[in-house]
Amino acid sequence: MRAPAGKETTDVLRVLRERLRAGSTPGNRTDGLRVALSIEGGGMRGAVSAGMALALHELGLVPAFDAVYGASAGAITGAWLLSSRPEGLRGWAEPDYAKELIRWQAVLRGRPVVDIRALIEVVYQTRWPMDFESVLASAVEYHPLATDAVTGASTDLRPLIGDPAELRLALRASASLPFLAGASVQLRDRRFYDAGVAESIPFRTPLAQGATHFLVLRSRLPLTVAARADGVPVPRPPRSIRLLARTTLRKESPE
Repeated sequence: MRAPAGKETTDVLRVLRERLRAGSTPGNRTDGLRVALSIEGGGMRGAVSAGMALALHELGLVPAFDAVYGASAGAITGAWLLSSRPEGLRGWAEPDYAKELIRWQAVLRGRPVVDIRALIEVVYQTRWPMDFESVLASAVEYHPLATDAVTGASTDLRPLIGDPAELRLALRASASLPFLAGASVQLRDRRFYDAGVAESIPFRTPLAQGATHFLVLRSRLPLTVAARADGVPVPRPPRSIRLLARTTLRKESPE
């Protein structure tokens, strides 16, 4: 029998509260559970989930999670949340932030509308600096997701990140959507693009890695889902994004 609506959310909040009361820390839990925070992307809709992430920080709940999974803009939000300056999440609401990220006139020059590379490699190191070292040092695991450009599979980039430069590449890879936000990004010997194509809401990957509880920060409703064989609903990206993915896969797959 399926749990009553809302029970899952109640269970997650109960676990988080109990962990806070017990003063447990990541890597030193005694409850035998693995609680994941999953953050949806969605371009500038990321401002919605970023606001919720900032609220979790202000409530002191972040240390109660074992891992943070992010897709696309959600990966960027997750990095800010686990950094030494989570207040940087307020940048999503800054008008200048959108101006740096979205440039419609770029289409006339054959360039991506959304300049993810400039955002990560320039803005996040100068005008709105992110402490990348602190993200890597976080006790709460950080798992940015991306789509493998050859296989189309959702991929956890955590094992491929060893330093700040690779972390920046991972952030770019998670949000680089063909035709809109740049070509696929090479990280070590593989190429990746926007996580939203394969796993727009981090769900399957945390489950496969042992998550017992989720708190999902959404940026869009309603949710389009497909069903697994066991009946569990699986988030599915919009049809337009899937068409872009198939086109890119044909171009990048080896002959």
